[in-house]
Amino acid sequence: MSDFLQNFQNDLKENVSGFIAVSVTEVETGMSYCSLSVRPDFDPELASAYNLEVVKAKINAIKALGLDQKINDILITLTDQIHIIDVSEDGQYFIYLAVDAKKANLGLTRATLGKFKKDIISKL
Repeated sequence: MSDFLQNFQNDLKENVSGFIAVSVTEVETGMSYCSLSVRPDFDPELASAYNLEVVKAKINAIKALGLDQKINDILITLTDQIHIIDVSEDGQYFIYLAVDAKKANLGLTRATLGKFKKDIISKL
């Protein structure tokens, strides 16, 4: 794993309140570039594999509707967690982030992801 991705993971872990897990996954192949979890029972690569299907389904829905749109992010709220699937502008990868809903600041979390998303595309 590149130093950039290692720093990216650690920055999110240290700077996002309620951080649970993160991964960066390629949309076409499903390959995970990196993953990190603070909970041993939470596998971000497994979660990303399933969320890849969510991304692909949404891309297909956009095409079927004839929309000239791209996915920015997909927000999934669970009982006590928030999962954000942040898709790159070129649609080639997504960042999957899980946070504790009671501790996270959604606005700051999305802003932090947006900052990193622009950097990652030039590094992968």
